[in-house]
Amino acid sequence: MNQPMNSAEKRAYNQRQHAARRQQAAAARPGGLAELWWDQARKTAREQGGEEAWNDLALTLSNWCARYSK
Repeated sequence: MNQPMNSAEKRAYNQRQHAARRQQAAAARPGGLAELWWDQARKTAREQGGEEAWNDLALTLSNWCARYSK
């Protein structure tokens, strides 16, 4: 028997559903998935990572730009 979700579970479920819809819509346009990953990277660095995460993200982006700016 399934039990009803509590408010935290319902919120998490709704967030997953929303993310899946956004990903599907983003995949249909050029650069859309990259935009989603950029949003997720900033959110993660802001909420969880602090200065070390921002520095790591900056290094990753610097390497990417160096690779594709030739």
